[in-house]
This record gives sequence, C-alpha cells and structure tokens, in this order.
Amino acid sequence: QVQLVESGGGSVQPGGSLRLSCAGSGRTFSTYAMGWFRQAPGKEREFTAAITWTGGTTKYADSVKGRFTISRDGAKNTLYLQMNSLKPEDTAVYYCAADSSWQRLTAGAYGMDYWGKGTLVTVSS
Repeated sequence: QVQLVESGGGSVQPGGSLRLSCAGSGRTFSTYAMGWFRQAPGKEREFTAAITWTGGTTKYADSVKGRFTISRDGAKNTLYLQMNSLKPEDTAVYYCAADSSWQRLTAGAYGMDYWGKGTLVTVSS
C-alpha cells in the first residue's frame, strides 16, 4: 500500500519554528515531484512549496518565501518543510503530495497522484 504520512505539526507561538516531515512508503518517490499544500479553516487548499525529483528546483508561494524551506532525502524517501518566523496566518492543516508532473503539482491544489492525510499546525500566542 502506497502511503505518505506527515508528522511534526503542533502548536507554536508567532515567530517560532517547526519542521514537518512526510515519509513515503509502498514505493519509491525518487522520480516524483513532491510538494506541500495547506488548508486553513474555512478556506480552500492552497499550494505552499514544491521540489523536483532531483531536488534541483524549488518553488514557493509568495506568502512563505524567505520563511519556509522545502527539501527531500531520497535515501529516506522523505520530504521536509522547515518553517521559520511563523505567523498566525500560517495556521492550517499541511498536506504533502507527490506527482509525476511538476506542472500539475505547482499549478493547483488538487488531483495529485498521492496525498498524505495532513498534520495540523497552529500558530497562536
């Protein structure tokens, strides 16, 4: 069974940091582009960050540029999202996804080949 499982979510104060992980199992994701998406309460799911299968190219939503860093470890079949300088508006459920198409992964927030079930990040004082 192919799975993506997120971890590392939690509650943090504004200005704090969290590191999310997404562990893949059931197949290798080394040839897939992977990304993070988030869905805030009452809002649509939105693209957050993505990385190519080689790790050579990354893309970020404007709202997280300079604060979030996406990376991957092919040997561990794991995707990461380092989140710094967190703001209350970063509060959301964060999902990881994998897709064979970079264009599809970065063009929208639905229809990817594989999705995790999400991890909640709450930023509040």
